[in-house]
Amino acid sequence: MDYLDLLQWPAMLVTVAAAWLIGSKQPARRHLGFWVFLASNLLWITWGLYAQAWALIVLQLCLAAMNMRGAKKAEAST
Repeated sequence: MDYLDLLQWPAMLVTVAAAWLIGSKQPARRHLGFWVFLASNLLWITWGLYAQAWALIVLQLCLAAMNMRGAKKAEAST
């Protein structure tokens, strides 16, 4: 078994944790959620490169861009 194949499981867990943090009422946790989402994007991109899942890679790049946009907007409103 290739260990990179197992990377999808931590990527999924990090994504779920990020979604939980983003949903928090505490601004510090929401801010942390943006960074955790970016980490999950990197994990998914790494796995996508290994699996040659090109649509997943493009999706993760788009989600990362939207995440950075949201983080910037959230920072500007505080």
